[in-house]
Order: sequence, then C-alpha cells, then structure tokens
Amino acid sequence: MIEIAIVLASILIAFSIGSNDTSNAFGISIGCGLLKFRTALILLLIFVFIGISLQGHAVMRTVGRDLVGLSGKSLAISLITSATIIILSNWRKFPLSSHQVIIGSLTGSALALGLPVNYYTLLKIVLSWVISPLSSFFLSVAIYKILEKTLVKYSVFVAERILSILLLISAILIAYNTGANELATAMGSIVHYGILNPIQACIIGTFSLFFGALALSYRVVETVGKGITALDVISGFSAQFGAGLSVWIFTTLGMPVSTTYCIIGGIFGVGFLKGVGTVKLGLLKRIALSWVIAPSLSFVTCFVLGKLIYV
Repeated sequence: MIEIAIVLASILIAFSIGSNDTSNAFGISIGCGLLKFRTALILLLIFVFIGISLQGHAVMRTVGRDLVGLSGKSLAISLITSATIIILSNWRKFPLSSHQVIIGSLTGSALALGLPVNYYTLLKIVLSWVISPLSSFFLSVAIYKILEKTLVKYSVFVAERILSILLLISAILIAYNTGANELATAMGSIVHYGILNPIQACIIGTFSLFFGALALSYRVVETVGKGITALDVISGFSAQFGAGLSVWIFTTLGMPVSTTYCIIGGIFGVGFLKGVGTVKLGLLKRIALSWVIAPSLSFVTCFVLGKLIYV
C-alpha cells in the first residue's frame, strides 16, 4: 500500500514540475512571440524524455543513493510534501526551485526517522545552488556581448532569423536539462529505492510532467517570460542559453541544480547589462524570498511529520 502512495506522489511531483518548468524551457520563447504554447508543449515532451533517458542517471544517483538513506515512510512524506509546496507556489505565480523543496524534504524526513544523511553530498548540492545561477549570470552576459558584436555584420532580416533559430535551440537545451536534472531529481529516490526501474520512471515521469505543463504552466510563463525584464530576442537567447549551459555542466557532474535559478540568473544578467532600471527588482526580491522559504518549509514540515510518525 505504501508503495502505491509513493508512486502516486512521484506522479504528482512530476506533474508539479511540468506545471512550473515549461516556463523555464519555453517561457522566454513564448514571451518573445517565437513559439505558440501548444508547439512548446510538444517540444517539451520530446526533449524531456530524451534528457532523462540519456543523462538522468547521474542526478538520480546523487539524490536517490548518495544524499540520504531511504525508507517507504520517508519517501511518502518527502514526495507528497514536495508536490504540495510546488503546486501551491505555481498557483501563486511564483517560479520555484523544485530541487530545493525535494532536497529539503528528503533531508528533513531522513533526520526525523533516524536515517543516515551524507552531509558532504548535501554541502556539494547547496554550493551548486549558489554557483549555478552565478555562472548563468556571467555566461549570459558574455553571450550577449558576443552576439552584439557578431550580428552587426548581418542585415536585420538575417540577424533576426539567426536569433530565432538560436533561441529555439536554447529552449530545447533547457527542455533536455529539465528531463536530465529536474525530473531526474524527482524520480531518483523511487528508482534507487527499487519501486520503479529507470525505464518505467522515465516514461511515467515524462508523461506526468507533460500533463502538468498542459494543465497549469501558462501561469508561471507570464512571470518568467515577461515579468522580470522586458525581453527582446537577443536578450532572451543570451539568458536562456547561458542558463542551459550552466545547468548542463552541473548535470554532467551529477548535481541537482535549479533550472529556475539559472534562468532567472540569466535574465537578471542581461537585464543588469542593459541597465538595472530594466529589471523589476521587487519581483526578484519576492522570488529570492521564496527560494529561502521553500527548502526551510519543506525541511521543517517533513521533519515534524517524520517525528510524529516515528513516535
């Protein structure tokens, strides 16, 4: 019975990631008018599945094996709590790092239930959360400057065509990373606990994410695509491709980093380059506050629930 609850919880959290992370992959493309929402969903389905199938194993191993010891009770508490927090955040139109919520939940429930916690792995994950958006910031700034110098050599029409193609490529890279990192974080614990095999997790997770995107993600698309800074095509590509490169690097290292962190870091980078006045600092402060609250809330909630169940 508890395994059924865990599988249902994993489906719910994949659904939740889909409701939030379509904005990470395609929010900028939609905000710039390059893609229709329906086309973005189809691309998301394809490349999320490719990402988790080809490269998701590294992050799954970190989250599902290296971070904490697992039990049926800890998984049920962690995944249900994570899904609830992420869905509520999306409903409030807040971009949210599902990684922080999941890691906080797993750690809180493990400590409460007396399961081992690898603090070295936890430290590496937290450092990755700090470094990855910073690397996205600087990569996005560098890409923006390179494009500015390169595209002046072409006519306006040709430059726009080139940028449109590049922006689509960067969106596909983010969708790939969503599967290889974001979804892998959600499915890693149930794979390494032995409830689902990797193929089952890839299929169930991908389609759950897709239906979540179909149902709810348009709300957060508005915030990421248009709410933080006024995006033109060159800014959109620079922010997204810088974020995509950053997430891919950390995915290769097996670190579960936030696509949301990196996308917003990239947007802030190009916005800062164009002038601080173009960035809505009040919205960024609200998002930063949610990044602090989310892992703390998930940790405390799971720790308390775990203690109640343990007693």
